Amino acid sequence: MRFALLLVALLAPLALMGCESKQDTGTVVGAVAGGVLGNQFGRGGGRVASTMVGAVIGGIVGNEIGRSLDQRDRALAQQAEMDAWERGQSGRPVRWRNPDNGRYGEVIPEAPYRRGSVDCRDYVHKVYIDGRPQAMRGTACRNPDGTWTQVS
Repeated sequence: MRFALLLVALLAPLALMGCESKQDTGTVVGAVAGGVLGNQFGRGGGRVASTMVGAVIGGIVGNEIGRSLDQRDRALAQQAEMDAWERGQSGRPVRWRNPDNGRYGEVIPEAPYRRGSVDCRDYVHKVYIDGRPQAMRGTACRNPDGTWTQVS
């Protein structure tokens, strides 16, 4: 029953939003799928954290960029996003690099702002694959428990 409620809660935004491109659709679907998978691995209070981490990773994976990233790339990219959202200075990149395959990227956070009662940040995540940049735009908002969730 809880799984069904979580699934409905994660899929509801899809019904309410109009995605402008296949890339946006992939990002949202990936985030939802990642959140559902993350929920399956968490236990007790850790289940919420696992769901949130899964949603962040899912956003990267579901995006067109994610096709070229391996598990280590995604972990490094996720950590850079968290650092940028939490402590990043507006307009200054937070960089990551995978020494195993040479892939790298940077997350450029914009100024924090309030969306209703929550703090949010828009950002651009650039990933360089074979020296060519690919960019993903997104928004992340802080949850009441202090964690961040990618919302678009």
